[in-house]
Amino acid sequence: MGVASTDVLIRGGRIARIAPDQTAPEGVHVEDGWDALLLPGLVEAHTHLDKTLWGMRWVPNSAGPRLIDKIDNERQNRQALGIDPARQSARQLVQSLAKGSTHIRTHVDVDTVVGLAGIEGLLATRECYRDAMDVEIVAFPQSGLLVRPGTLELMAEAMKLGSDVVGGLDPCGIDRDPKGHLDAVFELAQRFGKPVDIHLHEAALLGAFSMELIFERTRALGMQGQVTISHAFCLGDPDTAMVDGLLEEIAALDIAIMSTGSASRPVPPVAKLTARGIRICAGNDGIRDSWGPYGNGDMLERAMLLGLRNNFRTDPEVELALAVCTTGGADTLRLKDYGVAEGCQADLLLVDGETLAEAVVNRPERRLVVKRGRIVARAGRALVDAP
Repeated sequence: MGVASTDVLIRGGRIARIAPDQTAPEGVHVEDGWDALLLPGLVEAHTHLDKTLWGMRWVPNSAGPRLIDKIDNERQNRQALGIDPARQSARQLVQSLAKGSTHIRTHVDVDTVVGLAGIEGLLATRECYRDAMDVEIVAFPQSGLLVRPGTLELMAEAMKLGSDVVGGLDPCGIDRDPKGHLDAVFELAQRFGKPVDIHLHEAALLGAFSMELIFERTRALGMQGQVTISHAFCLGDPDTAMVDGLLEEIAALDIAIMSTGSASRPVPPVAKLTARGIRICAGNDGIRDSWGPYGNGDMLERAMLLGLRNNFRTDPEVELALAVCTTGGADTLRLKDYGVAEGCQADLLLVDGETLAEAVVNRPERRLVVKRGRIVARAGRALVDAP
């Protein structure tokens, strides 16, 4: 069943009026909406702009099966592959823009090999494309925070340079010092007054243990609503009693969860989290990088993958998967005035389809993408150039 057509008036980068049969004020540019669906800009809430191979020659994947294999392979080959963070981040950003994303949270590697080059490259990209995309930078100790001496000091420098979020990673599995790792992450957050986003790949009881340590620090430091746990594979564990206990704490502390809908690991159950009022967002993670060859920056495709992984089939269920990639991301990033309503920032896209579920399933070309009232992509192509 279709929805009623309407007109949208945009003034000063915001939605001024939504109503049918409007007459455009004199001098106002008019765009035909083609009876397409109007959506808020998609939110890419978890990716790694600094190390994509997008636009480069094809590189056969050579990473081993374990997480540490992928981390070591990437660190060793980054320079050999010629990955320039500023150039590559710009390429993926422009691709994401063409697919309808208007906000990106990117985790950027900080380690004793790359140093601050990734952060500096992303800062340059963010400035260059600031009129077309909002970019939030997470300083991310991909190779470990304590296991590689000097990284903690580099993380502090990354925050001073302008990073927005303090990142962390598998406090047991990578640093093998969960107390030390999380104390360091939360100390940085307190020192710089920033939120936290921690990659937690650890499964089952190990992941639950790390989560409980995150809960303790969130509560003790008064950081409710300022913490995101990414991946959170332990929430997909079949031990429902354990999972329910974790979800109760997550809801009480207003911790956000990020899920890519991974095909290879247990995943947080989206419907169950939503029913408890837990903020849940999604992202494409690594796109065509040394970890894997997949991805194209399309958050509509990510909504489809999230729906498949959660066995969503009815229209309302598919719409929930899309909401994770729109309002869920906006809630996690604490975006102000986000949505399709009068007074909201005019970050919008037009996409063909009779219903939202159809748009997710078909993933048609984005007819129009608008950022703060400016058209930034048309007919599937960004109107800004990639290097």
